[in-house]
Amino acid sequence: MSKPENESIEPDTQAALAKVRDETAAESVERLEHPIIGRGIFCLAIVITISHLYFNTLSTLSELWTSALHFGLFGLLCTLTMPLYNARTAAGRRLVLTLDMLMGLAALGCAVYLIAFEDALYARGVTFNTADWVVSIVAVLLILEFARRTTGWFIPVLCMIALSYVAWWGQYVDGLFNFPGLSWETVLYRSYIGGQGMLGPIARISWTYVFMFILFGAFLVKSGAGDFIVDLARCAAGRFIGGPGFVAVFASGLMGSVSGSSVANTVSTGVITIPLMRKAGFPARFAAGVEAAASTGGQLMPPVMGAGAFIMASYTQVSYVTIIGVAALPALLYFLSVAMFVRIEAKRSYAVELDDGDTPKLKDVLKGGWHYLLPLVVLVAALIYGFTPTYAAGIAILSVIVASWLSRKPMTFRDIVEALVTGTRNIMTTAILLITVGLIVSVVSTTGIGNTFSLMITNWAGGSLLITLVLVALASLILGMGLPVTAAYIVLATLSAPAIYNLIAQSQLLDLIASGNLPEQAKAIFMIATPDKFELLNAPMDMATAQQMLAAVPDSFSSQLLDQALSPGVLSMTLVSAHMIIFWLSQDSNVTPPVCLTAFAAAAIAGTPQMRTGFTAWKIAKGLYIVPLLFAYSPLITGDFPEMLRVFFFGLFGMYAIIVGLEGFMENRLNVVMRLLMFPLGALMLWPHGTLWLDMAGLVVFLAVLVWSSRQGRAAGPAALA
Repeated sequence: MSKPENESIEPDTQAALAKVRDETAAESVERLEHPIIGRGIFCLAIVITISHLYFNTLSTLSELWTSALHFGLFGLLCTLTMPLYNARTAAGRRLVLTLDMLMGLAALGCAVYLIAFEDALYARGVTFNTADWVVSIVAVLLILEFARRTTGWFIPVLCMIALSYVAWWGQYVDGLFNFPGLSWETVLYRSYIGGQGMLGPIARISWTYVFMFILFGAFLVKSGAGDFIVDLARCAAGRFIGGPGFVAVFASGLMGSVSGSSVANTVSTGVITIPLMRKAGFPARFAAGVEAAASTGGQLMPPVMGAGAFIMASYTQVSYVTIIGVAALPALLYFLSVAMFVRIEAKRSYAVELDDGDTPKLKDVLKGGWHYLLPLVVLVAALIYGFTPTYAAGIAILSVIVASWLSRKPMTFRDIVEALVTGTRNIMTTAILLITVGLIVSVVSTTGIGNTFSLMITNWAGGSLLITLVLVALASLILGMGLPVTAAYIVLATLSAPAIYNLIAQSQLLDLIASGNLPEQAKAIFMIATPDKFELLNAPMDMATAQQMLAAVPDSFSSQLLDQALSPGVLSMTLVSAHMIIFWLSQDSNVTPPVCLTAFAAAAIAGTPQMRTGFTAWKIAKGLYIVPLLFAYSPLITGDFPEMLRVFFFGLFGMYAIIVGLEGFMENRLNVVMRLLMFPLGALMLWPHGTLWLDMAGLVVFLAVLVWSSRQGRAAGPAALA
């Protein structure tokens, strides 16, 4: 078994880790360590966990009432763990504690009021009385305050702008975004009591899927699975040249699939992998960049994918199992792209393999920790068998406890209780965030601003899918400076998913028209729109003619044409592709300066400049931008399994070629001509031209260069790499 986490960590690294934890902690240490308040928070967390387990298993409460209790309970926990402000005097701290307790109880009281008086409101014809006004206003103000405490000012300000737009200043806006306006009574009803804002579908995702899977992750970590994952990665990759870099990629992928948080992933695995990489000979900044890029990929790795997979399933109405199934190959492609950077840097820096006494043996690791894999097997099996994700997560949690009894240190009752508390505290920020973002989603759906925004993007892009993706990527980066990844994905998906979906679907439709394979029921629409050119549909045509024919179809028939031409399954997976593009692009704020918290956390551990580390992580995470292009232009998600494998295979070598071009190094330094050759060579294998011999030609040339570079590297020897 592995050593305790901090036992083998250098003192400087321990100090940096403590700094990171202080900067990213969501709780007030003083209150948590208080003998009375700390115990109260501990007991409250247990109550919240047990109540949510009940909500997800045996409860017969309505979803609205459950969402209200979810808001009230986590609101109370938020006020107790995160003070209103940091008072410096004892009297000031007592005043703040009193105010916090009153605000927390007010949040719980708002939930109880909704449950008790909802029927009375409808009996009055949904006409507010004084109490309804007070409770609705207080509930909205409280969630904005809770969001300020957990994520800063950006989200509360954005919510206030959105709500005031609906009720007030939207009527004064000219053009596409003009909105006549709703009364404040209607706005408050939709925001709270009506279950369309704070307590809407996003809140339901929070108290079901997200809560259960974060709790599952807390149990896994408490059982010791985190140490097992790192040790397994060290065994699998630690003895290769540059192996510690591969350990970072492997460990972060496995840990991220459980934790779903890139910063937590960095802090938990980076304290081991970054010193290992530095010891092997990797530059410190590169080591931090690899850890940040790999930890960001943890959000993309099934089965958890942060909260993204659950929200995506809710938006697209495609099953969670299907989403994590199609997400597997792209996630693997991303991690392999990070490993390519590691391989190249290992050869360039002449990084060595580590083979010291601290490196565990695979046999010993598996013998002592094979049981940690059982919960993941149980989870996947339960999902495949047909259990809902919440029930599957519940079964997996029980399997963690049972599996721990197969180890030398089985989970005790105290361990189970601490895992319950840790899971609840881990989800608090996410719960508050999702409840708050529900207000923005409600405004977007009420005003139709999402479709308007999509049309605006399409107009700006001139109907170009590539330009649309660039605009969405820029919007994602800007939003990511103020919003966490999950919130940025929700907002962007609400605003821009329709535009991307329509453009991808139209691209597929153009291919059918150009190939002469348009279904007969879809041809009937062209009989009405372009009767003089109808006969052209019976034979293949060039793409320009196909675009002209499609442009002749009135906008009012566009949706019907897509439904007639493309099967429901293709349309569903096209929608998943659109959301997957946005979800991947939303991750870029983790590693893209000026705001890249994951890279900053890695920089603190490595002791490197934050901004320069951010740029290094941004370079290494290039898969975040290349893979979404495959979602848009290739059948990586929408195709059958052989098509997906083909795109994956050639995309892997195409991405390697581009990375070689960026680094100017393969197995040896490349001259300018060979370096420039890598970019069109990579594009040839990545571009979905559908011609197998072109892909094969590109692969043969790339492999030939690889062999040549390897021979050059062996001939030059270590001296040439200095």
